[in-house]
Amino acid sequence: MHNQLIEMSNKIEIVLPKMGESVDEATITGWLKNEGDDIKEDDLIVEIATDKVDSEVPSEVSGVLIQKLCKINDVVKVGDPIAIIETDKKIESLTIENNQKTSSDKTETTSYKSETIVTEPIEYFKKADSIIEKNDYKSSERIYSPLVKNISKKEGISLKELDSIIGSGKNGRLTKNDLLNYISSKLKEPNKIIETIKSVNTNKESDEILEMSRMERLISDHMLSSKEKSAHVQAFIEADISELWNWREKIKNSFFERENEKITFTPIFISLVAQALREFPMLNVSVENYKIIKKKSINIGMATALKDGNLIVPVIKKADQLSLFGLVKKVNDLASRGRNGLLLPDEVQDGTYTISNVGVFDTLMGTPIINQPQVGILAFGAITKKPSVIETEKGDFIGVRRKIILSHSFDHRVVNGAQGGLFIKRIKELIENWDSSTSI
Repeated sequence: MHNQLIEMSNKIEIVLPKMGESVDEATITGWLKNEGDDIKEDDLIVEIATDKVDSEVPSEVSGVLIQKLCKINDVVKVGDPIAIIETDKKIESLTIENNQKTSSDKTETTSYKSETIVTEPIEYFKKADSIIEKNDYKSSERIYSPLVKNISKKEGISLKELDSIIGSGKNGRLTKNDLLNYISSKLKEPNKIIETIKSVNTNKESDEILEMSRMERLISDHMLSSKEKSAHVQAFIEADISELWNWREKIKNSFFERENEKITFTPIFISLVAQALREFPMLNVSVENYKIIKKKSINIGMATALKDGNLIVPVIKKADQLSLFGLVKKVNDLASRGRNGLLLPDEVQDGTYTISNVGVFDTLMGTPIINQPQVGILAFGAITKKPSVIETEKGDFIGVRRKIILSHSFDHRVVNGAQGGLFIKRIKELIENWDSSTSI
């Protein structure tokens, strides 16, 4: 990420930095500093959101924030000024590269909006007037990210209280979500009492009206747009996954001991889909008006459920060129960072085909909606035991086998029924003919 600084005497304009290819604007979602605040180099000053991920913009200089040039919910173009900082130092260059720190404490990117509870004329419900202005974080054995520090300041949480919260991050690090969950649990009891008081004053029941979050609105618009653009057709096929299941059961523990990584079915499915896409290139296309664009790279998106129930789709670039071992590493990394809001803009775009493992929710099958501008999406259902007819040289007999249903949605504008059906038939063949001697 590059932040461009524009010199105006000793007043410096901070502009919206470039956040990846095809991202040319962002929405201001929250200010982390106020006018008149002292700013240090690398201090995070404003929260922004794109249609891909949320992020924060750091200051490249030290000084005083003298003017905010944007309001919350303003949409700002890349390169537009967003704030002015007054500094005593002369800036030699108009462009300074922001060498992003590799520490995980510098990469928490999901935006935060402070929650408040209903104010009541009871002392118990009054929000503390004093805010913890200075916590001596150096005295703590833990390291806190700037975002966690900022949230704790807004909510009046002392360092002693902060140190007592259990962290889910690496080496017990306290993440933003840990802190928000802790704050939410503190708010529940007062809100319950408030609701009890209100229920005494009225006997009327009313429906609760909830505003969609920004992410929910984006997903809603994206899904409706896809249904309007693509002629959705669904095809389903059942595959015997017993050999693949048994292979994974045989190697999963030794693989975890060796690599400290879990091997799930998702990277295996991605490997098989990538192989099938090489054989069926018309499933690896996009459509613009009446033009079909055949993609050179096979970039497979994997729908990933977030903690709040929303979805994000990290993309495995050039999936057909990765080994199964490489896919396991890549899938685990993207899924973990996706759930914690740490994905970069480039990691959630340029997908050419999408898969969704709905089986993790015990769902047998579904009718997934195509991720525009792609032309196909494949859902893998739950793996279940079923009585099956097993054919042998000595005749047929009934046995217990593990089965999975594949649900394929494809765009009938460019993918005909034969192609759509043959594509998942090929994936069925790859599943059922899995080589049990495969090493990883």
